[in-house]
Amino acid sequence: MPHDGRPLERLGFLTIGSFDPADPAAGHEETLRVIERAESLGMDSAWLRHRHLQHGISSPVALLAAASQRTSRIALGTAVTPIGAENPFRLAEDLGTVDVLLGGRLQPGFSSGTPMHFDLYREAIYPDTADREDFGDTRLLRFRDLVRGDAVTASTERRGIEEFATSVQPHSSGLVDRLWYGTGSTRSAVWAAEHGFHLLTSSVTRSEVGTDFATNQRAQVEAYLDAHPDPANARVSQGLVVIPTDSATPEQAARYRAYADARSGRVGVPQGPAGLLFAADLVGTSGEIADRLRADAGYQVATEVAFALPFSFGPEEYAQIIGDMAEHLGPALGWTPQRG
Repeated sequence: MPHDGRPLERLGFLTIGSFDPADPAAGHEETLRVIERAESLGMDSAWLRHRHLQHGISSPVALLAAASQRTSRIALGTAVTPIGAENPFRLAEDLGTVDVLLGGRLQPGFSSGTPMHFDLYREAIYPDTADREDFGDTRLLRFRDLVRGDAVTASTERRGIEEFATSVQPHSSGLVDRLWYGTGSTRSAVWAAEHGFHLLTSSVTRSEVGTDFATNQRAQVEAYLDAHPDPANARVSQGLVVIPTDSATPEQAARYRAYADARSGRVGVPQGPAGLLFAADLVGTSGEIADRLRADAGYQVATEVAFALPFSFGPEEYAQIIGDMAEHLGPALGWTPQRG
């Protein structure tokens, strides 16, 4: 189990929120229902991927605001929002508002650098300034400082009957302490620690110490903990694709295994110029998956998980997978559901 054998502290899931472009409302509604189901099962967190020009969640802010009115306990996050596609000032306003609506349950996660597939929408978002934009870590730190409440203007002002504050409004106290950084390298993991971000790991990472995924992930987490000023209270989330089959029908289980088999050829083989490594998808009973996780070097140094839902299944499958995560896999890992 994580660290020294302690039970799993927090159990969550991650979804892309897929929808049919002919009926996007139904897909977004289903994502909200999955979040509601996860809360009713006692899960600790639900995380939204952030996609542009795809049939998945393009506006986590809007969906999280809707979820704030339909949940009362579960933490809600993004994994991850590419800061290069965002205006830090406006995003600070939006996420401050959502966190107020959530009562302090927001857990936003970010990446920096040029966003993935940026060439597809570069001209739409920065038609005149793309070559002058800073997509790096400085942009994320600017956002962090705005969320923290740093001054935007030197002093309060009154213009006519309108009053202006010096910092982004609404200010949600504590949000700055719940910011996460998605890592895939040792450099980014150390940067996250040095700048006060929690650490999100996923099923993709760079090959820096051989080609074993878990070995690379563990090395990055350990570098994060070594650089963290308070490692005992650092939070590290692991986000592997995990598909328990305890209550699955034979047909569902067969589809899950076919899905994993179709993706297995990339496991252990560095991909592209960055040498990216992909983790194996974990399919099986909760007992089988729990055994594999306990032997996983990356899981052993995580404090919590946000298991990723596979992209291509329907509401019935997601309901079954979420149910088995909460009712079978979590308890097999020593996790206790949160109620009320």
